[in-house]
Amino acid sequence: MAEEYLLDMNNISKQFPGVLALDGVKLKVRQGTVHALMGENGAGKSTLMKVLLGIYIPETGTIRFDGVEHKHMDIRSSLTHGISMIHQELTPILHMTVAENIFLGREPLRNKFGWVDKKKLIKQTQALFDELEIDFDPSKMMVELSIANMQMVEIATAISYNSKLVIMDEPTSAITEKEVSHLFRMINNLRDKGVAVIYITHKMDEVFQIADEVTVLRDGQFVGTKFAKEIDKLGLIAMMVGRELTNFFPKEDAEITDVKLEVKNLTLSGKFKNVSFAVHKGEILGIAGLMGSGRTEVIESIFGIYPPESGDIQIDGKKVSLKQPMDAIKAGMGLLTEDRKLSGLFLPLSVQDNMIYSNIGKYVSKFGLNNKLIHEDCEKQRIALAVKTPSLFQLVVNLSGGNQQKVLIARWLLTEPDILILDEPTRGIDVGAKSEIHKLMTKLAQAGKAIIMVSSEMPEILGMSDRIIVMHEGEKAGELSRADATQEKILQLASGEALAI
Repeated sequence: MAEEYLLDMNNISKQFPGVLALDGVKLKVRQGTVHALMGENGAGKSTLMKVLLGIYIPETGTIRFDGVEHKHMDIRSSLTHGISMIHQELTPILHMTVAENIFLGREPLRNKFGWVDKKKLIKQTQALFDELEIDFDPSKMMVELSIANMQMVEIATAISYNSKLVIMDEPTSAITEKEVSHLFRMINNLRDKGVAVIYITHKMDEVFQIADEVTVLRDGQFVGTKFAKEIDKLGLIAMMVGRELTNFFPKEDAEITDVKLEVKNLTLSGKFKNVSFAVHKGEILGIAGLMGSGRTEVIESIFGIYPPESGDIQIDGKKVSLKQPMDAIKAGMGLLTEDRKLSGLFLPLSVQDNMIYSNIGKYVSKFGLNNKLIHEDCEKQRIALAVKTPSLFQLVVNLSGGNQQKVLIARWLLTEPDILILDEPTRGIDVGAKSEIHKLMTKLAQAGKAIIMVSSEMPEILGMSDRIIVMHEGEKAGELSRADATQEKILQLASGEALAI
């Protein structure tokens, strides 16, 4: 008799110093199904997958995979048994080719001396790409690819193992809607071939598009498993957070007053040209557009990372020269970057060290660092932002994604900025943490801060913005008021089409 479940994890517990990360968790996955694994950041999803892959050894529990029981696996044996994973954090070897990245350690050899057969390697990769409908050159260097294409390489790598179970951790966090549709076709093909997929995401709509079953974890404990067709969005959120979230976008009115920041005809060759807009005190200005439209480049230019070649930047009506980020910080700006791990956090450092980094001068005197004041200020931010951490001295790498994002927000709040620029403020974080960040944005706007928010999530742009500008191929394609903005209008402008009058 065939096993009912391809994977049966039972009574899995994992303890870290001061934290019970998993407490008697179970997960049962059927062959040829897509099983969504849901929960807030810190719920234990990634820890459970690391137990399955053998990265962590559990204190209790058993793993039964494809009819064979394992006390625990290691990474090599999990691959051998047919389990592969697409990780949320990309780790490409940038100065090797796409093909070399995909088949690293498994390259076809020309002879017994270990010479790689490069022609066969390219041919092998091209055959995989043809099957997956991926359309770029396998001989390209990884460093030449966009983040979205690097994500597609990661997906192709996992599928290349011909696995029985593929784990996908936030696979759509850095790809466009068109590429999401492509990914879903790939997943459906895998399901048709009898492959099981564990799908981890914070995007609710994706769960109901692609999943057959859903398991929810909360605070390291098993909450329940349901068929996707038996539950709706509100029910799923209630399982995840232990309560109903009735207001996804808690936007409240704020008094919008004088222009705080104005940019006029900003241009940077090859990135954007003649971009003009203003943001007022008390206003949340949304910037929308497709990937590659120049949204991030414009705000990084304003912040002094890549200064514009021409155009003016004015703060409170006075022209300013922001040639480096320190100039922008001194002028009262803060920038939450798009990729918290690549360009935001110092992963080997503590929560406290990460919080004070942009404002460390405040704590320096002729007697050295004022550690008492540092700790007091950071503790206030920890409490205000509800950062879940055993202590301020915990390494930030050990925090969940949502809590890492809160640490970065705390860093900028400690600089007491008048202008806060947020690039993808809720990317890769759970629905509860998103709601908390949205509430914070509203409070800051009500306190008179000028906020610029870049987001790829249409509900966030529509739900949180007082006004929206849309970018297309490096140019400002249009501007919409909150009252006039719709998803259709934004997509029309983002695609380079003029709005019908």
